[in-house]
Amino acid sequence: MASLGDQSGFCCADHSGAADVAAILTSAEARARAQGARLTPVRRRTLEILLQAHGALGAYEVLEKLAAEGFGSQPPVAYRALNFLVEHGLAHRIRRLNAFTACAHPGHDHRAAFLICEECNSVTEADAAPVSAALEQAAGAAGFALERATIEAVGQCAACRGATG
Repeated sequence: MASLGDQSGFCCADHSGAADVAAILTSAEARARAQGARLTPVRRRTLEILLQAHGALGAYEVLEKLAAEGFGSQPPVAYRALNFLVEHGLAHRIRRLNAFTACAHPGHDHRAAFLICEECNSVTEADAAPVSAALEQAAGAAGFALERATIEAVGQCAACRGATG
């Protein structure tokens, strides 16, 4: 899998766990502070868990890891932390997988598209600006006020495609 080390713009940020976790955490803390919020220990650890994951994680997978580290074992522990991260632009919810992934660019407001491998469930974050612009134009032409859109595309990542091809 590709790593986050090769980031030109916002394209193709791979959530395979190979990211520069420290740099992203620093950026996430700055973003939270700028929004008048703070990364509590459980929020920070939840973000670390997402950053270190190979693909997206479900809330209960996050909860298991948090519970094993003494952060509590009740579902609201994970859900509150995950919702905070999503609301503050530090993580994304991948609806197709009913899971969450860390935002590869928490210091920047942006629209992302998620490329989901149907073989290994890896999630790659790509710049969705061109697709979002087209969607907004189509919505406007239909008289529709677009509030939010999540773009999720399913296929095979380079590693899985190479393994089968």
